[in-house]
Amino acid sequence: MAIPSNVHISSHPLLQAKLSQLRSSSTSTRETRNLVHEIATILGVEAFASGWKAAGTGKTDTTPLGELYETKNIDPANLALVPILRSGLGMTDAMNDLLPSPVPIYHLGIFRERFSLQPVEYYNNLPSPTANNPAASVAVLLDPVIATGATAEAAIHTLREWGVQRVVMLSVLGSESGVQRAASSWADGVELWIGGVDAQCNEHGMIVPGLGDIGDRLFVAIGK
Repeated sequence: MAIPSNVHISSHPLLQAKLSQLRSSSTSTRETRNLVHEIATILGVEAFASGWKAAGTGKTDTTPLGELYETKNIDPANLALVPILRSGLGMTDAMNDLLPSPVPIYHLGIFRERFSLQPVEYYNNLPSPTANNPAASVAVLLDPVIATGATAEAAIHTLREWGVQRVVMLSVLGSESGVQRAASSWADGVELWIGGVDAQCNEHGMIVPGLGDIGDRLFVAIGK
């Protein structure tokens, strides 16, 4: 696979070991949730180490020794988490735990129609941007799997129309064609951080060897 410049595939040995465990059909629901959380944490650390910085807030606090220091936050601080329902919820707590302060969490509900494999949006709670409440400057888009890339592409277009300046998408696994499709949907506005890439999808739009239906595995509930 020729990797686009806006795609970053993790080579972290701990992530690769956890991804191997996640692939197993014997991995329990509890283990699946933990592994997705842990992989998302590693991806988040790698993503936020690139192109981000800690900036002074102009405020001070006191250490246990009574010394003053200037507090810091990430720059830009105006970001939002956007999990794609339902499996993106499995990565949300990991990102919340990483961030130094609370950020808005918005949800996009998108499913693939089973015959055409095309995305269908059924839920969107992005607020209408106003002068006093503009769109987030950065949207951190969460979805464990990029299979055909249609869902990722649709979500990226939705966020771009909302008004974000940049989309940082985190995924546990993608297919080659799906990753290419997502990366090219807004080449100068999207970064993809992915745990691994498999060669292809089968006729049902599932990545092979893949992870199976990660939503079903996370929530013990068969979706549409």
